[in-house]
Amino acid sequence: MARNRRQLTPFSLSFLDIMSCGFGAAVLLFLIIKHNIDSDVPKPQIISTPDSQSEVSLLEEEIRLGEITLVEIKNTIEEIKNEIVITEGLARRITEEIDKLSGQQDALLAASDNTELDSLKAALVKLEQQKIILESKLEESGEASRQFSGDGDRAYVSGLKMSGKRLLILIDSSASMLDETIVNILRRRNMSDVRKRKSPKWQHSIKIVEWLSAKFPLDSQFQIYNFNTETNALAANTKGQWLDVRDKAKLDDAFNTLGKLIPAKGTNLEKAFIAANQLNPKPDNIYLITDGFPTQGSKSPRKTTISGKDRAKLFNKAVEKLPARTPVNIILTPIEGDPYAAIAFWRLSRATQGSFMSPSKDWP
Repeated sequence: MARNRRQLTPFSLSFLDIMSCGFGAAVLLFLIIKHNIDSDVPKPQIISTPDSQSEVSLLEEEIRLGEITLVEIKNTIEEIKNEIVITEGLARRITEEIDKLSGQQDALLAASDNTELDSLKAALVKLEQQKIILESKLEESGEASRQFSGDGDRAYVSGLKMSGKRLLILIDSSASMLDETIVNILRRRNMSDVRKRKSPKWQHSIKIVEWLSAKFPLDSQFQIYNFNTETNALAANTKGQWLDVRDKAKLDDAFNTLGKLIPAKGTNLEKAFIAANQLNPKPDNIYLITDGFPTQGSKSPRKTTISGKDRAKLFNKAVEKLPARTPVNIILTPIEGDPYAAIAFWRLSRATQGSFMSPSKDWP
């Protein structure tokens, strides 16, 4: 028996001791750590953080403001309802007033006396008659300045009337005033002075001047210029002066000179307008008698002929010399080969608030 027992070696015993001590030490360490954890863990409790508290306060403030706004909205609705009621009442009162006034108007119209209405109509007719009489007297006042024998007063047909305190007549006395066609103008230029003066177109222009002078108002002043390459006063030594319409001697002198004139040379409209602008005071109305675009300007021509385009340019330059704000009334006796002249002169009359006419041979 003694032989079968295993012998314990010191090494085996030492190993068991070490393992036991290590296990015990581990158990002891576990117990110590668990005890410390249990003692350090606090009891659960509700913690209130600053963020959550501010959110609650913000929600409470929004609820309070919402309640206040709701009260204000309710008050506004009540005020609007009250205003609607007041407005409806005012509308009703206004409608009643309108109906009342309409009834009064109908009553007044119904009560109006037909005799009074007839008297008003008669007074209106009387005023119209007085107006016609006054207009005829005004026309007659012009006739008294100079007698003119013609086929009648065509001022109402032409729209051409003499008005203003200072009246200027410009008559074109260039060679083109001898006839309507280029061929006949060239033929008449070689005729005697007597036949030139008696050319139908020139005599027609003289009659137009006579008719205009017969319409001068007696309380006005006048001047008559003729122009070709130069501009001159028909009454001797009166250039730049205004003449009294009642001065019969000056008026007769102007027409004596006009009767002796012989159309000749070219047409310088620019000098005519410069002479008109030099009058002081400026004319109230200008009456221009011509037959087309000018052929000369401020500079001497280099050629013996001139194109229609260049003549139009000369016309535009001449217009720049006109007195400002002076109506230009144009009487055009057209010449062949100048188709755009009528349009240009018409535009000039419109721009200056004057009148334009191209009379027939039997006018005036």
